[in-house]
Amino acid sequence: MANHKSSIKRIRSTETKREHNRYYAKTMRNALRDFRALTSVEEVKAKTPTMVSMVDKLAKHHIIHKNKAANLKSQIMMKAGKLAAVAAETAK
Repeated sequence: MANHKSSIKRIRSTETKREHNRYYAKTMRNALRDFRALTSVEEVKAKTPTMVSMVDKLAKHHIIHKNKAANLKSQIMMKAGKLAAVAAETAK
């Protein structure tokens, strides 16, 4: 166990920040799972900006790494593009 007051405080604040970060990271993962399950073009178009914004905010606050955020945004945009292409193909 820590002997210094500062290290005891650091342990407390680290635990608080860890719980905060876990909550927001898990919320983003759940939203991403739901987004990946979408099959409607309208729903994907509506949720894409929200998902990108959520990922950007997490990267800005260092909850996830900026490269992971870039990869996730790329996956989101690919999903939107593929679904739009399939919808355009079936509309012909």
